[in-house]
Amino acid sequence: MAGRLQDKVALITGGSRGIGAAIAAAMGREGASVVISARKQEGLEKAREQMAAEGIEDLYIRPCHIGRSDDIADLLDWCVQTVGTPTILVNNAATNPYFGPLLDISEAQWDKTFEVNLKGYLHMTQATVKAMKNAQVAGSIINISSISGLSAAPLQGAYGMTKAALVSMTKTLAVELGPSNIRVNAIAPGLVATRFSSVLVETPEIVEHYNQRTALNRYATPDEIAGMAVYLASEESSFVTGQTYAVDGGYSIT
Repeated sequence: MAGRLQDKVALITGGSRGIGAAIAAAMGREGASVVISARKQEGLEKAREQMAAEGIEDLYIRPCHIGRSDDIADLLDWCVQTVGTPTILVNNAATNPYFGPLLDISEAQWDKTFEVNLKGYLHMTQATVKAMKNAQVAGSIINISSISGLSAAPLQGAYGMTKAALVSMTKTLAVELGPSNIRVNAIAPGLVATRFSSVLVETPEIVEHYNQRTALNRYATPDEIAGMAVYLASEESSFVTGQTYAVDGGYSIT
């Protein structure tokens, strides 16, 4: 039986671990040819070994720093020539170099956060949409935002600002790309147990505060975010665009 993403090519940034790796594995299980990118080759190789052990073989790896336009252009050229034109893009790679009061952030930390989390997403989308249009294929773009972009984000102000801007960018691109049959949606995860969020998960008072406010009284695992990404990439969501889905265990409703 063919999977829901059979014959599709999925390009996932930040795909070597955490949420990105979980999405890559889920899309691979649904029949997609999966390309994962990240900054470090060794991390990508480890992810490929782990997914191969799970039976996911149609998987390709390619290093890319999404804060660098030349890296993005090289990635897309290689993907089109080696695997095929991406029909799914998951913008997931992100950074958060500063944790503390917003007024104390340095200019370098501010610039790095916006370079990767916002400019990188736009440049990756530009390059991927160009490839989609050249091949005249329909596409689904999925931006990984955060509940930090849906409300105040104390101690993570700049990070939250990039994720809020990403929600706006998602809506604008959905309108602009709709006539080309390219859908654009976002996922806003709550607290997820990953290495990226380890400082939050491993701080008892933060976890306690989060769990008490969350309807399900717990944080998530990466696999619990992946299902929404598969849905948004599949034909099941063919009439869905411009939306941001909070996958947060009910945190944002309390």
